[in-house]
This record gives sequence, C-alpha cells and structure tokens, in this order.
Amino acid sequence: MIGGNWKCNGTLSQVKKLVEKLNEGGSFPLESEVVIAVPSIHLLSVKQSVRSDISIASQDVCVNPGYGAFTGEISAAMLVDSGVKWTLTGHSERRVGFGFPGETSEVVARKTKTAIAAGMWVIACIGEQLSDRQAGKTMDVCSEQLSAIAAALTPEDWSKVVIAYEPVWAIGTGVTASPAQAEETQGQVRGWIAANVSPQVANAVRIIYGGSVKGNNCKELIACPNIDGFLVGGASLLPEFNDIIKCSAGHF
Repeated sequence: MIGGNWKCNGTLSQVKKLVEKLNEGGSFPLESEVVIAVPSIHLLSVKQSVRSDISIASQDVCVNPGYGAFTGEISAAMLVDSGVKWTLTGHSERRVGFGFPGETSEVVARKTKTAIAAGMWVIACIGEQLSDRQAGKTMDVCSEQLSAIAAALTPEDWSKVVIAYEPVWAIGTGVTASPAQAEETQGQVRGWIAANVSPQVANAVRIIYGGSVKGNNCKELIACPNIDGFLVGGASLLPEFNDIIKCSAGHF
C-alpha cells in the first residue's frame, strides 16, 4: 500500500494540479493499493476527479459513529454515505496537537473501531517521539498504542486495518529512519501483533512506514521485508510521489 497524506494543504487550484499529476501516472498500472488522505473540504471533489484506481481517505473520523450534535466533526456514517471508505486514525499530529495532552490511545482505538463498524478501512498510525527513541523506549510507546487498538478490535476487524509506523522525529524533518531502523521496529511491531493478537493476523496485516519518505530513498526502504508500503507526507504534494508509487510497484 502507498498512502499519501496531504495534511492541511491545498487551495482549489493546487488540488486541481495535484490530481492532474496523479492522473498523469495512468501510464503505469497500480500494482500497489494507493490511498490519498485529503483535507475534508476537498474529499468529494478529489474523489470525483482522481483516477478510479486511487482511493480517497479522510484524515480523521469522529469518535461518535452516526449523526448528531458533534459540531465540526465528520462521522464514519457521513463518509460512507459519500463513498469515502478509508480514514486515518491516530496520526501523531492529532495525538499531540489537539487539546492537552492530545488524543489518547483509547480515543484512537475507539475511532478505529467506529470506522470499521461503519464499513470503513483504517490506516492506524503509531510511533515514538525522539526522546523515546533516544531512551530506548520505542517499543514501549508502540506497544501502548497497539494495545489500545487491539483491545477495541476483533480478530476479524484486522482485515480492515493497515498499521502505519511513523517515528515522530522523522515526520517532516527531512530525517528518515534508516532502512535498518525502520525494518527492526516494523518487525517488532509484527512480532507484537503475533504474540498479542494472532500469528495469522500478524502475517496478513500490512505495516507501512512513514517519515520523510522521498523518491530518492523509497527503493531502499521498500526492499525491507517488513515494510509493506508507505504513508507519505510532504512528498505526496510533489511530482516525485508518482516515483514512490512506481517504486512500490517495481517500476522505479
């Protein structure tokens, strides 16, 4: 899977150009699943204009499942009704940037379950801060985040989950976890899922990497056995995103 996260970016004219660039990539087949998370104001227009083999995702979903007095929120029911079947949950910018101390792992888990129950697929994000990495607590953090998600899901739910490991210290900084670092952590994440959910789920679940993925490092990263794709931030707004898509499909 190759995911793109546009974050809070894109005027109408910029979004039109981004979609045109994605559509230009139609000359090669998408052997990987491609999902683009766009700002809510652009969800429907991008869905209607982008090539049909690219799926559109919400960048977040309301913890409450349906309709009601939830001002400013977009619920899973509304997204499904609009034909948007994917959402992100637990992105680090929401875990630390919305309220104090930010979205808890329990809230992220509830959002994940709510979306799946409504018929959506979820890219659930996990990852550690730089201080955690330096203190040797990477898996302590990832385990806590995974534990909440696992507690909310049934084994069957996992077929609709992609885990995105995003070391926070590598997001938007230009610093990428080395292939060895990313592979080690993602292997540990898969091992945690095998031990705490089931080996079958661990073998089947896609674990993708996010953190300053670019056209010049994607080929080395995708060669790692436990990296099943990417969640791309800044580079998803650039022409090189097509190169990243091709890299995953063996066309680089």
